[in-house]
Amino acid sequence: GKHWTVNEVRALIRVWSDKNIQQQLEGTVRNKRIFEQVAARLQKFGIDRDWKQCRTKYKNLKHEYKSVKSAQDSGSRSKTMKFFNELDAILGHCTMEQASKSDN
Repeated sequence: GKHWTVNEVRALIRVWSDKNIQQQLEGTVRNKRIFEQVAARLQKFGIDRDWKQCRTKYKNLKHEYKSVKSAQDSGSRSKTMKFFNELDAILGHCTMEQASKSDN
């Protein structure tokens, strides 16, 4: 598919950062319906992406974030990515919350 622009990724992250969307994504594997919602919201920003493109980009961002995060956790500061802070705001707390839940 065509390359995602910085603005498109920002918009995707903005939609993704919605608590409601996050909760839906955390609780499911079959998430076509959720990404159809995400695509519909992006359309309101004038961004024309289908649900598959949104899901693929979401997965790629999440994967890249995790690899940067684990590199940083092991003391490496060389690995970085665009939007790391935005993603950390969304994903960083999830892992912490889940970790604290399993402690009790």
